[in-house]
Amino acid sequence: MSAIKLAPSILTADFGRISEQIKAAEAGGADYIHLDVMDGRFVPPITFGPLVVEAVRRTTKLPLDIHLMINNPEAQFDAFAEAGGDIINFHIEATRHADRLLRQIHTLRKRAGICINPATPLSAIEDVLDVADQVMVMAINPGWGGQKLIPSMIDKVRRLRAMLDERSLSPDIEVDGGVKEHNVASCIAAGANVLVCGSSVYNGDASPQANLAALRKAAAKVTA
Repeated sequence: MSAIKLAPSILTADFGRISEQIKAAEAGGADYIHLDVMDGRFVPPITFGPLVVEAVRRTTKLPLDIHLMINNPEAQFDAFAEAGGDIINFHIEATRHADRLLRQIHTLRKRAGICINPATPLSAIEDVLDVADQVMVMAINPGWGGQKLIPSMIDKVRRLRAMLDERSLSPDIEVDGGVKEHNVASCIAAGANVLVCGSSVYNGDASPQANLAALRKAAAKVTA
């Protein structure tokens, strides 16, 4: 399995100190910075657009993992690529043309990711797995940070890993939603190698550095 990557989501960070919060995650050994873009239509909340991504890009050299929870995502690929996104992920539920959209992202010289919601079967994405660089399994219903991981999504990750292995495909498997110190091992054992961590990194219990260290320690128990 590929090295485990931790991708702190700034959704639960303090936006009044966003530069400081990102630098803290970087100092704590984060591998990516995960940015949740919501349009108020695909999911109810509205978050931010390319201007915030540009600001984050100026703050860090870490890869920016852009999660587009928006309708008509292809209309925004150029903007988020130009803003500094490195991995551009969109939802299978937002398009009928996933193959074309993944290839469109590749023309921008960016890594292309496909996301799948809890109620959507893996069969919806099986025919584009050979085009995707990353598959993001939503372990919560998207839209809000701080939710608990849906236990059945661990088995979904396991089935996805088996599907990829059977076809000798190697996109990253990213789990997004409810990733905590107590379930990191289950996510990794099921086959995930990228873990989005929002409220488990940005909270009032400990610093981002300390929280990332705890997550990394939990991950190391599986990968040792």
